[in-house]
Amino acid sequence: MNLNELQKTFTDNGQKVADLRAEMQAMAVNDDVTVEQIEEKKAEVANAVAKRDLAKENLDAATAEMAKEVVDTKAQPLTKSEANQKASFVNDFKKMVTGDKSFMNSVNSTIDENGTNVGLTIPQDIQTTINTLKRQYESLEELVRVEKVGTLSGSRVYEKWSDVTPLQNLDADDAEIGEIDSPKLTLIKYLIKRYAGIQTVTNTLLKDTAENILAWLTSWVAKKVVVTRNQAIISQLDKAPKKATIAKFDDVKDLMGKLDPAIHMTSYFVTNQSGWVALSKVKTGTGKYLLEPDPTQPDHYTVLGHELKIVSDRWLPDVSGNHPLYFGDFSQAITLFDRENMSIATTNVGGNAFTTDTTKLRVIDRFDVQPTDSDAYLVASFSEVADQVFNLPTSATK
Repeated sequence: MNLNELQKTFTDNGQKVADLRAEMQAMAVNDDVTVEQIEEKKAEVANAVAKRDLAKENLDAATAEMAKEVVDTKAQPLTKSEANQKASFVNDFKKMVTGDKSFMNSVNSTIDENGTNVGLTIPQDIQTTINTLKRQYESLEELVRVEKVGTLSGSRVYEKWSDVTPLQNLDADDAEIGEIDSPKLTLIKYLIKRYAGIQTVTNTLLKDTAENILAWLTSWVAKKVVVTRNQAIISQLDKAPKKATIAKFDDVKDLMGKLDPAIHMTSYFVTNQSGWVALSKVKTGTGKYLLEPDPTQPDHYTVLGHELKIVSDRWLPDVSGNHPLYFGDFSQAITLFDRENMSIATTNVGGNAFTTDTTKLRVIDRFDVQPTDSDAYLVASFSEVADQVFNLPTSATK
């Protein structure tokens, strides 16, 4: 099973535990419930909890193993300078976790343009490893346009998608040539924002090898970055002024028909896990399923020839019982401006770290997400989609 399948198994088992516990709460106020039924429900909950915990262990083990493989995989051998930089990073990380005074004093004197302590900056080669691992998760960043920037703020000029009028027909040889329509340009401004997360670690982490420390760090940072950037991308997508409601099979076709044909070939569908389950049951008029497995990637699906990207309900939840559905070329619709200046800082005093004898580890990611073309995608929602009705042709009358 891949990471997405393991994540789905863990999520499904977690939902099962939540449902069973809700049933137990309902039993508590039901006078007709017997002791035997209560004990049976307790056993059912305990069994579900065990399965959930096992699914979590499998997910964590697979994630750690994949992170280790990514860390150990080098497309090109590291130069001596890069190898020294990686070793220095691990050494500095250990000093930071243990609160080495000389090192912490040097870190505390490093302030970024926002006046924030940047901590320990993640080297470029390790950032590359993180980016490689990010692709193993449900990252929407792969769909949008990503531009690497080196400044805190800036602006870009984009050409808006607009109607193009034909050239004028000149009936006379000496006819005056008129003005043609000019491209409609729009100015997009970005302002890099800081997104942060905190993880509690024990000092036993320091007993691991440098490779294990790097694998753990890259895995944790990659997951946090994927979730954070997904949320920022979805937030921009949901600002679309018009949102269609899908109720039947033909509504899906109608949604596609509203998008300019020029970008159909590069367009995707995006929905959440619950939406994928609902769509997987919809049938065409010939009895075939709406979703078709991609022949080149059996665990991927297509809708009427367009790839379907599935995001976990945890990161892309339903709204009022309705599943989200996006369709379009998101590389034209959204741009993510990546500052590429991730940093890590730790404390064994702040928060409840002192009382629990643990260390709090903070990662900061710097980026901004801006809409660039609102006409390049469409937003819809659905609860259930009815099957397509197949009408048999009637016999010709004599």
